[in-house]
Amino acid sequence: MRVLVTGSSSMLGSAVTKQLIERGDDVRVLQRRPSGLPCAEVLGSIANRDLVDQAVEGCDAVVHLAAKVGITGTWAEFSSVNIDGTRNLIEASRRGGVHRFVHISTPSVAHTGEPLVGAGVEPADPEHTRGHYARSKAEAELLALDAARHGLPIIALRPHLVWGPGDTQLIGRIIERAHQGRLAIIGSGAALVDTTFIDNAADAILAGLDRAPELAGRAFVVSNGEPRTVREILERITLATGAPAPTRAVPRQAALLGGSLLERIWDRQGRTDDPPMTTFVAEQLSTAHWFDQRETRAALQWEPKVSLAEGFRHLAAATG
Repeated sequence: MRVLVTGSSSMLGSAVTKQLIERGDDVRVLQRRPSGLPCAEVLGSIANRDLVDQAVEGCDAVVHLAAKVGITGTWAEFSSVNIDGTRNLIEASRRGGVHRFVHISTPSVAHTGEPLVGAGVEPADPEHTRGHYARSKAEAELLALDAARHGLPIIALRPHLVWGPGDTQLIGRIIERAHQGRLAIIGSGAALVDTTFIDNAADAILAGLDRAPELAGRAFVVSNGEPRTVREILERITLATGAPAPTRAVPRQAALLGGSLLERIWDRQGRTDDPPMTTFVAEQLSTAHWFDQRETRAALQWEPKVSLAEGFRHLAAATG
């Protein structure tokens, strides 16, 4: 197939693109900066309709990973990329005759702050999600699944907390905070959380691409299916990377209140860096969120190849 991948300069986008190339697909990528990958590139934003039309032209399939992520930024910034950009890709795909489309979403589109214990796939809920990122991604997922009802073979995959060697988001931020002495356990640290090793997330996306026509209109959460406590995850990441383990704890309510206050300060000052704590991060680090993977694995005909234990060994080898 000729496959367009958006957001290939991200860790997950790069892994997906490499796997597509390795298996023999003709890959084109669309992102803001050069990816350095051995494939055709279109540089720019998915918010640019003409550019998206150019990128989609002649493609059989689309894997849509590009998004504005993070905690800071205005609603207009998140909406332009995550909602309008997704709409541009959907409309271009309809006009271009794309016959399979994987929209990469996030479990946060259905997370309202309550614990998720062995959860299934709940509908995206823009009204009750936390923050601009989750809300915009929820609206984008609803757009994508609605397109399936109008004939575009599209599915939504929600990889949960993807990590691996070279990760500058989850792993990078944990290491940075650890070395700064700012890495703390929120609450008891006993909340069970799912994560996904990078290779497994990429494998699941390719499986979804291959089965998009038969699964059109459905959403799936993707994870390793090995929930661990937040404390264990932080300790194993710091151990693997040689960073100091967390030694202090912050009461959950204090973290929530502090995060809310910092968000208001950052918003008033128009700051673009991430505050030390937010309500969303406090919730994520103190609330259970793990998922029943049986439906995902059966539908995608996919199983994780890399266990968490193996993943931590890969992380240690890459950083050591």
